Amino acid sequence: MALDDQLCFAIYAASRSVTAAYRPLLTELDLTYPQYLVMLLLWEHETRSVKEVGAALHLDYGTVTPLLKRLQQRGLLTRRRRTDDERGVDVVLTDEGRALHERARDVPVGMAEAFGLPAEQRAALRDQLHALVRHMDAYAA
Repeated sequence: MALDDQLCFAIYAASRSVTAAYRPLLTELDLTYPQYLVMLLLWEHETRSVKEVGAALHLDYGTVTPLLKRLQQRGLLTRRRRTDDERGVDVVLTDEGRALHERARDVPVGMAEAFGLPAEQRAALRDQLHALVRHMDAYAA
């Protein structure tokens, strides 16, 4: 029952450390880590539904909505009702959001250095963590 022997604590501590390492890189972009994750998703796919954003980031609607509102207030994205289903809302990257992508290109480079692991080890760790998330999601369902 020792704290340092708990896998969950190691994951929690690692998550906090990684988020802290991102902070100075994202401060230059005036983004929080969750906002950066939304922007990563939109830089990959310029339009996503609010539901898809929440699912991709493992966040509920009540958490995603204020996050998207703040990014919209900054002019990085817009939200618009879907034409095929008025209940649905799409999130669309703006020109300003696209321009921010250029400024953010060095973030992954800085984080690769912060991790201090070779690319192969980072990829293997990422794959293990994705597998862990899938397993835990299935367990919790």
